[in-house]
Amino acid sequence: MRSLLFVPGDSERKLEKGFASAADVVIVDLEDSVALANKQAARRIAADFIAAHRRDTQAAIYVRVNDLQSGLTDEDLAALVPVRLDGVMLPKSGGGQDVQQLSAKLRVHEAEAGLPDGGIKILPIVTETAGAVLAAASYAGASARLAGLTWGAEDLSAAIGAQAARDGSGRYTDVFRLARALTLLAASSADVTAVDTVYPDFRDAAGFAAECAEAERDGFNAKMAIHPDQVPVINAAFTPSREAVERSAAVVAAFAAAGDPGVVSIDGKMFDRPHLRLAERLLARAKAAGVYSVQGPE
Repeated sequence: MRSLLFVPGDSERKLEKGFASAADVVIVDLEDSVALANKQAARRIAADFIAAHRRDTQAAIYVRVNDLQSGLTDEDLAALVPVRLDGVMLPKSGGGQDVQQLSAKLRVHEAEAGLPDGGIKILPIVTETAGAVLAAASYAGASARLAGLTWGAEDLSAAIGAQAARDGSGRYTDVFRLARALTLLAASSADVTAVDTVYPDFRDAAGFAAECAEAERDGFNAKMAIHPDQVPVINAAFTPSREAVERSAAVVAAFAAAGDPGVVSIDGKMFDRPHLRLAERLLARAKAAGVYSVQGPE
């Protein structure tokens, strides 16, 4: 996955736009974008729309349920699991134990719907409270359902009393840079996709493109979007360039040709095992994006 697009679950018009986008994942939101009084209607609208239009999109379909402390999670799952979700986004996750709790709930709902056990993946938001940030390392080994980790700044701002998450130049302040970094490290530790958070000002195209480039540079594999116009920018930023694919393929080929040694030389430059691992990771991303095959760059 590269791009994950949020769509309010109570709006058929916005669901249509989301399904028509080029997002790798459409996240149908039953949480923050839906008022409490409209939760039940949103479940019905979302379930009916997904059931009727699932074949209209190549995107994976995730649903952001209400958090485990809300008392609404089971109702969300009961309504949406039967339409064969690909995954569930878990907001306000407090650590690996919350993923395990959600996994147990999913197992029951999958069985009741006659679906394969373990088929629905979990993507938790891991930084929405102070305790959650400090528990980031607990996701490694928590569940085979774990598809990735992502983070958010807005709820954390409220939780810690921060007046803003960014400084006057638009850069995240220290606390939020720490939350971002811990998400990236925790995803690497758990060997799952690291997903960068949303960029709220969808009209700021230049700022958004710059943040996408920085996230890809730092090691994130994907980014969330709040508007369909952001999806092409994300896909471009997180799709390895032809030049990067060719360089990585050359590194992998050189190690293979040399009998998988500790170090190889390419055009007078030395490459060691960390370079090989980085090249392999980039080629895996390129293959998933459809720009690389075993025959070379597409």
